[in-house]
Amino acid sequence: MTCLTGRGRPRTCRSGTIETSKRREPRPAVGLFDRFRRNKRRGARIDSAADLEYLRNWVATHTGVEAFVEPKTTVTDVTVVLVAADGEWTRRRAGGEAGARRLSDRLRIPVYDVQKVGYPQRMRDYDERRRIERRRALRRELEES
Repeated sequence: MTCLTGRGRPRTCRSGTIETSKRREPRPAVGLFDRFRRNKRRGARIDSAADLEYLRNWVATHTGVEAFVEPKTTVTDVTVVLVAADGEWTRRRAGGEAGARRLSDRLRIPVYDVQKVGYPQRMRDYDERRRIERRRALRRELEES
């Protein structure tokens, strides 16, 4: 049995003898909040080509698409929201503000800054229509059973 203090100095063990030993190997620091610390590599998206392809397909299948750049927050990186003429929308990481501008050039769609112009009303209307549709479907399902 090795009896060492926290700093690796010898101390008296319960048996009454003074023991020393080789230096302990350092243990990994385990803190209470370690799991909440952000690791940039872990949370970052690696497949930006797949995101670009998804956005290209989305723009091709919807009409009147506009891009809205959202600022970086503590939770997310800079994102871009694509909004179609009917209000349907999708959100993806943009790779920074410059990445969002490049994305709009590649997709040939207008780009706006959400902090300056806000979200379009058609986006909020679309969300409200979807909410109403979900409530009606739930009500029908409950009435049928």
